[in-house]
Amino acid sequence: MGRGKVELKRIENPANRQVTFSKRRNGLLKKAFELSILCDAEVALLVFSPSGKAYQFASHDVDSTISRYRNEVGMTESSTGDFRTMEVWKSQLDELQRTIETMEAKERHFAGEDLAMLGMKELKQLERQMRIGVERIRSKKRRLVAEHINFLKKRHKVLQEENTRLQKRVKLHELHDVNGSSTISETDALDTFHRSDTAV
Repeated sequence: MGRGKVELKRIENPANRQVTFSKRRNGLLKKAFELSILCDAEVALLVFSPSGKAYQFASHDVDSTISRYRNEVGMTESSTGDFRTMEVWKSQLDELQRTIETMEAKERHFAGEDLAMLGMKELKQLERQMRIGVERIRSKKRRLVAEHINFLKKRHKVLQEENTRLQKRVKLHELHDVNGSSTISETDALDTFHRSDTAV
C-alpha cells in the first residue's frame, strides 16, 4: 500500500515543527547535492530556519552563482538594492507573523484549548507558567485589598473626626439656646416688678 496523502499545513506544535524542519532540511540539502553530482548542475540552496538561522549548499562559489542568477534575470544594482530591501521587510513581516502565531497559540493553551498537540514537556512547562501566573494574580489581589483596606481606614478616621466636630457644634448651639432662654426669663420678671410698683 502506498503512503496516504499528507495534508500540507503549518505544524502547530513547536517541537514537532522543529523535528520536521530538521528532517526536511537535511533531505533538501541531500537532493541538491545529488542533483549537482548526477547532472553536473550548478546549484545554490539557501534555507532559513524559523529562528533565522541560515543553512546553505553550493556546488560552486555561492556569490558567483547568485551573481550569475542576477545577470540571467536582468537585475541591475539598483534593482538588487530594492530587492534586498524587500527581502528585509518580508523577513521582518514573516518574523512578526510567526511571533503573533506563537502568542496566539500560547493564549489558546492558557485557555485550555489545543492541548492535544502538546507533549508532556510542553504541558509541564505550561503548568509551571500558569502556576507562576496564578501566584502573581494572588499577589496583585492581596496588594489591592490591602490598599483598599487602608483607604477605608483613612476614610473612617476622617468621618469620625467630622462627626466629633458636628457633635461639638450641636452642643454649643444647645448651650447658646439655654443661655438665651434664661436671659429672656429674667428680663420678663424685671418688667413685671416695675409695672407693679407703678400701679401702687
